[in-house]
Amino acid sequence: MMKPGPKPLLGTAMTHAERQARYRARQEQGAPKLRYRKLADRRSRPQRWRDAVAELLEMQDGYQAWLATLPENLAGSTTADALRLICDLDLEELASVEPPRGFGRD
Repeated sequence: MMKPGPKPLLGTAMTHAERQARYRARQEQGAPKLRYRKLADRRSRPQRWRDAVAELLEMQDGYQAWLATLPENLAGSTTADALRLICDLDLEELASVEPPRGFGRD
């Protein structure tokens, strides 16, 4: 049983064999193959660490601004508590850590 979907353009739906034949013909003609792959991250581990810490510091600044502009009626809410916890984290200590460069390169 075929699944419901859009109506075929020519009035009748293709059979599986017709669909496979059309696919093979397209492959023989050299139709471009679409491949979606995540690009390789070429940054070193220390650079990725510094970028991650910088992103965390930037996000913490955004949360501090959010907390500062929070209305007074939300000062005792769980949102405000979560924002305070994030703002109280000492991320500067993370920024001061320099990760090892790797085997034999320290």
